[in-house]
Amino acid sequence: MAAGHYQTAKAYILYRQKQSEERRAERIIGVKDDLDFTPNQLKVLQNRYLLKDEEGKVIETPSELFRRVAKNLAKVEKVGKRKQVEEQFYEVMSRLEFLPAGRTLNNAGTPQSQLANCFVLPIEDSMEGIFDSVKYMALVHQTGGGTGFNFSRLRPRGDAVTKSSGGFATGPVSFMKVFDIATRQVMQGGKKRGANMGIINVDHPDVLEFINCKSETGEIENFNISVGVTDEFMRAVENDRDWELKNPRNGEVVQTLRAGSLMSQLVAQAWRTGDPGLIFLDPINRNNPLLAKYGRIDATNPCGEQPLHPFDACNLGSINLAKFFEPVKVGINWQRLGEVVRVAVRMLDNVIDACKYPLPQITETVRANRRIGLGVMGWADLLYQLRIPYDSEEGVKLAAKVARLIQETSWSESEALAKEKGEFPRWKDSNFKQKVRNVAITTIAPTGSISMLADTSSGIEPVFALAFTKNVVEEAGLA
Repeated sequence: MAAGHYQTAKAYILYRQKQSEERRAERIIGVKDDLDFTPNQLKVLQNRYLLKDEEGKVIETPSELFRRVAKNLAKVEKVGKRKQVEEQFYEVMSRLEFLPAGRTLNNAGTPQSQLANCFVLPIEDSMEGIFDSVKYMALVHQTGGGTGFNFSRLRPRGDAVTKSSGGFATGPVSFMKVFDIATRQVMQGGKKRGANMGIINVDHPDVLEFINCKSETGEIENFNISVGVTDEFMRAVENDRDWELKNPRNGEVVQTLRAGSLMSQLVAQAWRTGDPGLIFLDPINRNNPLLAKYGRIDATNPCGEQPLHPFDACNLGSINLAKFFEPVKVGINWQRLGEVVRVAVRMLDNVIDACKYPLPQITETVRANRRIGLGVMGWADLLYQLRIPYDSEEGVKLAAKVARLIQETSWSESEALAKEKGEFPRWKDSNFKQKVRNVAITTIAPTGSISMLADTSSGIEPVFALAFTKNVVEEAGLA
């Protein structure tokens, strides 16, 4: 290990030890609690997750929060098993070994009971279809969920609307602005700001307008945007070939340009503003176990980690890898990690049944697929404790070992749950050979707020600075 990196790791470990020693038994409210948190953790809990009365006063402690969630999610178990499962759920949360995402922490055990973070909604090429989607989006945002859309079915700017009207289409970007304004209004009236993902496929005639749609400050500000690219387009870029833009209404070629030129404009704008990203549609669908009957996936949730069919949703949760460091052996407690993976899979699967979804179409799709999103956080913190450089070969090999354990154990647990509770309803339409409870299990979410609650590094990201100030807009953004 390079001396400079060792000094950084050593400084970080000393910093964490000192921070731990200086923890105060400070409470948000005057109710004794048996869990100990740092002031920063308490601030996140107070702002984001602890229940409040009508005057905004916190009315539960951190342990009561975890108990509320555990009890609510255990209620979907058979009566004789509920208490045991509740204790397992409470244990992994109170020890910060695993945390479900923000919607579950906020709403489990409350009248709201909408526990999923991620949704994808369809948009059809008609005025009725477009504004139905606006309505659906508002209902999802009202409950704190984020939404993803693919606008590629909408005819391009300037295209004929109908022969009888003689009018012309304004194009998908103009309608994205309608969705953006609606999101802003729901944000003003609700508890959380809505977040969206807007996607246009790389062969849509308005793709160049879309690439630059966030160039002006304040435009489409409640959207992340991404271009849906295909293997064919990437080969055209690699071989410097022409690329055709086609009207989605009739398949006619509207414009031909160099694929490399289009990619250069996309990259330049992403470097300048951070948008757009890329969604690789073909790899997503090659790994889609429901492709044969239910069609292609063409959209993701707002942060891009969760590809979903129309009207599907996903509840997320992440394992805090930093909690599985064994200081005596300077290693990983693999046995405990496997145990927590199994508890987390059951917990997320229970969220599906405990959740009240905002639309009947979503309820039907989610319960037919039983999709969950188990991820990780604290990877950089674990590497610091192990004194392994983030970008080293040793670090990469350890990442593969951790991922393999989580992947194999989570699917094993899904098989066990299928035997106990039944496979997901669309299993016969899938390409799975073995019976499993869930159509998909793992995903890597950014873990913005729950990593702050867990006092650990976010997702699988490195720590970019040992000391930093994070400005958080209270009561805004997805957890």
